[in-house]
Amino acid sequence: MTESRPHALFSFGTLRDERVQISLFGRSVPSSPASLVGYATRPLKITDPDVIAASGLDVHLTLECRLGSSVEGAVLRLTDAELAAADAYEVDDYVRRRVPLSSGESAWAYLDADPLRSAARIVIVGDSIAYGRCDPRGGWAARLAARHIAANEVDHRVFNLAVPGSTLTAVAEQTPALLAARRPDTLLVAAGINDSALPAGAPEADGADPSDSAHLADSLAALAATAREHGARLVVLGPVWLDESRTADYEGLRFTESRALALRETLRAWCAEHHVDHIDPWSPLHNRPDLLTDGIHPTPEGHELLYRHLAP
Repeated sequence: MTESRPHALFSFGTLRDERVQISLFGRSVPSSPASLVGYATRPLKITDPDVIAASGLDVHLTLECRLGSSVEGAVLRLTDAELAAADAYEVDDYVRRRVPLSSGESAWAYLDADPLRSAARIVIVGDSIAYGRCDPRGGWAARLAARHIAANEVDHRVFNLAVPGSTLTAVAEQTPALLAARRPDTLLVAAGINDSALPAGAPEADGADPSDSAHLADSLAALAATAREHGARLVVLGPVWLDESRTADYEGLRFTESRALALRETLRAWCAEHHVDHIDPWSPLHNRPDLLTDGIHPTPEGHELLYRHLAP
């Protein structure tokens, strides 16, 4: 039987403890010193009795983004089964994501399960809904920026670079040139509904199905690569609900709920497969046509609900 290829897992906490390793993996696993740049640690209260029993601690550490900081730890070399055991050991406050180590190696690490709670410098890219069209206050993104910056005026930044009319393909092409000067630790992508559009009057069967469109996967993969290049965490925001009764001819395009749902599932499935954060904003506006100005763009009240749904 062929042994699985080792996985590199960066650990900064209890997984480095030999007692924990023997309890989880049945052995002391190979490891080497490593550091993670752009992060600091903060304490996290643990309530899971099995995790407390294995580690002997009811307070573990979690990572938060902090420009100029670094966390010292170790890279553990794990088999498929051992990585699965590590996943089971970590509580729901953590998720496993890819991070770039100071050595240049890419490794798994367990990060805060809420990607925006642990963010410091956020770049938002996307379409007119992310831009804040139809809301003089700037939409959910402006509300999120106000709260985020108020929490830490020195270190927190939000850059909204969304462009009305953008497709996910256009966002993937345009984003790489925008990031270097802004030094993001989080790349929030809120686009895709325009990829689901059909020419007004065209039968639904005439358009590519968003649920199996290869270009969406290609665009997401390109954005993931861009985020990794800048040491940023990719967060994908799915589409919001739309009122199909008002979008049969929207500026020469047609938007349907079934295609938006297919897009939603495509984004969710891709993110799950590639261990990328996905936030689903469908439910806050679902079946609430009064919260949409034109069938697609939220009213100020709709943007407020989206902001509350997103805010950590």
